[in-house]
Amino acid sequence: RVSSKQAQTAISLFCYLILLMASSSEAGAMGGALNMIGLGLGDEKDITVKGLETIRQCKAVFLEGYTSVLGVDRERLETFYGCPITLMDREAVETECEGMLQLAKTEQVAFLVVGDVYGATTHTDIVVRAKAMGIRVRVLH
Repeated sequence: RVSSKQAQTAISLFCYLILLMASSSEAGAMGGALNMIGLGLGDEKDITVKGLETIRQCKAVFLEGYTSVLGVDRERLETFYGCPITLMDREAVETECEGMLQLAKTEQVAFLVVGDVYGATTHTDIVVRAKAMGIRVRVLH
């Protein structure tokens, strides 16, 4: 029987390994990649410079819009980032992200998350699925 502390330790180790795998996979200038980008918690200007540069190089940009609430609307993000953004609700993230992952096989794709990229198990699942499909994953905090 596994204790609660042992289970918690195993989960923490698993998350650490996923983070390590994702962080060590750098997307090259050519080819596809899934760029998991944390936006901060306030408004469109809380993103890192590296995150903003990456978004502007992506063929498609998706915003996870249910785990946390950003202080501005999607249109304001689109204006500041200079590109269209597809809003994904919980159902889309959990059941319809296959199209996003297929595109990431050949193109640069951004998946934007309010706050920390690994703030929800669904985001970790996307990284695991992308890795299983041979997609390069890059995490920008």
